Amino acid sequence: MNNEVETMIGETLENSFQAGSIGLVEAESRSVGSSRQDISDWSKRGYQLLKENRVGEAEEYFYNILAADEFNNYALVGLGDAARKRGAHREAVHFYARCLEHHPGNNYALFGLADCYKSLNQFHRAIEIWEQYLCHDDSNVTVLTRVADAYRKIRDFKHSKEVYLRVIGMEENNHYAIIGLGHLHYDFREYRDALFYWEKMIELDRENVDIRVLTSIGNCHRRLKTFEEGITFFEKALSRDPGNFYALFGLADCYRGLNQPEKSVAFWNRILDRDPRNKVILTRAGDAYRSMGDYPKAVEYFRRALNVEYDPYAVLGLAVVAKSQNRYGEAIESLRSLIRQDPRNYRLYMELSDCWYRKGDKKTAIETLGEFQKLGGRHAKVAELLDRYRN
Repeated sequence: MNNEVETMIGETLENSFQAGSIGLVEAESRSVGSSRQDISDWSKRGYQLLKENRVGEAEEYFYNILAADEFNNYALVGLGDAARKRGAHREAVHFYARCLEHHPGNNYALFGLADCYKSLNQFHRAIEIWEQYLCHDDSNVTVLTRVADAYRKIRDFKHSKEVYLRVIGMEENNHYAIIGLGHLHYDFREYRDALFYWEKMIELDRENVDIRVLTSIGNCHRRLKTFEEGITFFEKALSRDPGNFYALFGLADCYRGLNQPEKSVAFWNRILDRDPRNKVILTRAGDAYRSMGDYPKAVEYFRRALNVEYDPYAVLGLAVVAKSQNRYGEAIESLRSLIRQDPRNYRLYMELSDCWYRKGDKKTAIETLGEFQKLGGRHAKVAELLDRYRN
């Protein structure tokens, strides 16, 4: 442990004894030479208080143990667990590390230390510690699923899948491993494989399946563009939780994919009822109104998004509305501004080219698409539009 943490412990102990802040423990004993029975009792009491989420009181007992036994493994792990409950993961790391320094291989310290590194998004270090734990207990499915999760977080598909499957080999219907495999395949855009695992959860849990499994299956169908099937699962989720963001978003996006903006906008607005300043949803709703030909409403929503924060999609939406209303100069100015910010966005060139074409300037329309290609941009829709203009 570093000097800063040692000083902190020392100061805490000194202040506790001098000011009487240990309170509960002090009534039992102040003696540094406390008996083993005292230490055992304090340890049991400390862990019981942790279970009851009385963290501060638990820490008093553990600090009193350290006053009697400086490197007591139960107290050091207890203080690590207490710090972890408070969300102070860096502080917890020091207690677990100090325990392992004097008690190498302590499983509780290894488990706690790895979980801290996971919470700090230091997944490589978490894996390293969990691997040490597995040297002592290689059949612990809880640890194995955590290792698989950590490999997934660092996008190591091969090792993540190997460990998840190892768990399933030990427990065929282990929910964490099955759901983890679904997430793993989804993360790597293998949506049909993800569906296989998440649908297995429905077979196992039926009507009691976690609502997140329903929305995950819906999202797979959304990605696969099988929107009608996605709607089925999002509706099931929404029937259980009418305000579920992911179900509302999924339904809105599926209807958007089916070119049914009037249904889509109803769900965008349900999200906005709860989160009126969500600029992403405001721009999606604006697009839906634009598709419906309700330009005043579309402009209102795009401007609401811009009032929250600058958003290029809202600016694009306003430009497309201006183009649809034959206000080409305004649209061209906005689109040129967006291209300066994002010079490789093919859609901006297509919209700008369309403005020039509608104005009757076919030459500039072709040149605009040519500018995109000169930058090394390649997109089938751009090439298709260019061919149409030239022919």
